[in-house]
Amino acid sequence: MSNTDIRNAVVAGRFYPKSQIEIENLLSKIYEKEKSKINLQFADKEIFGAVVPHAGYMFSAYQAIHFFDILKHKNQKYETFIIINPNHTGFGAKIALDSHKFWQTPFGNAELDSEFMNELGFEVSPVAHENEHSGEVMLPFLQYFLDYKFKIVPITLSEQCVKNSKIIAERIKQVSEKLNRKIMVIASSDFTHFKSPKTGYKLDDLVLEQIENQDVDKLEQVVRTNKISVCGFGPIMALMEYSKLKGNYKSEILARGHSGQVIPSNEVVDYISILFYEN
Repeated sequence: MSNTDIRNAVVAGRFYPKSQIEIENLLSKIYEKEKSKINLQFADKEIFGAVVPHAGYMFSAYQAIHFFDILKHKNQKYETFIIINPNHTGFGAKIALDSHKFWQTPFGNAELDSEFMNELGFEVSPVAHENEHSGEVMLPFLQYFLDYKFKIVPITLSEQCVKNSKIIAERIKQVSEKLNRKIMVIASSDFTHFKSPKTGYKLDDLVLEQIENQDVDKLEQVVRTNKISVCGFGPIMALMEYSKLKGNYKSEILARGHSGQVIPSNEVVDYISILFYEN
C-alpha cells in the first residue's frame, strides 16, 4: 500500500484528539454524561440513517454519540456507511467522491468502498475532501463504537439544492440494491451558527418543522429565505429523500444542544442529532 492510497487524518488534534487513547478517554467521559438519555429502543427499528453534527468532539459529541450508541446496540451489522457532508472549502466537484483507498484516523485505516463508488458514477474529486473536516469526524465515532469492520463512501456536496439531493438519494438506493449492500446513511451537519441560544433555537425550529413534514422543497426555501446557517442542509435533504425512497419513514430528534453549554457564550453553534427510521 502506497502513501498515495491513504488520505491522512487532517483534523486529528483539532476537531478530535490526536491519539486513540485520548479519543477513547474523551468519548468515555461524554458517554457517562449522556448514557441515561440515550434511547436504545431505537436499536430495534429499521434505521435508514441519521443527521449527525460534525463540530469538535468537546462541543458536539454530546449529541452525536446518541446515534452511534444506538448503532452499537443493533443486531444488524452494516457493510458500508455513506457519509454525505457539506463542502466547507469550496474546492472540487459539486458532488464529489474521493480517489483514496483508505482514510486514516488515530484508530487506523478505514477502507473506502470502491465498488460502490464506481457504481455511483459521481465525479472523483479528491481536492474536495482534502481539507474537509465534516466527513472525517464521523470516522473515529464509528471506529470507537462498532466492533466490526466496515467500509465508507464519503460524498462531499458543494452545490446544496433539492435537485442534487434527489440525485444522490436515488443513486445510493439503486447501487445498494444492485450490490446488495447493507448500508447506513449519515448526513453530516451542524445547525445555526453564531447566534444567541434563543435565536438559534427559533431558526432551527423552522428547519426541524420541514424535516418533520418531510418537505425538502420547503426546507430549502426556509433555509434560503431566512438565511439559516445549517451548513449541511443538502446532506439532510439527501437523507430525507433516501428515506422516502425506502418507504414510509419517521424522524426523531435524539439530542439537541449548543456550544454555549460547554463554553458559555452569547454566540453559539447548535447541534442536533436526528434519527430516520421505518415507520
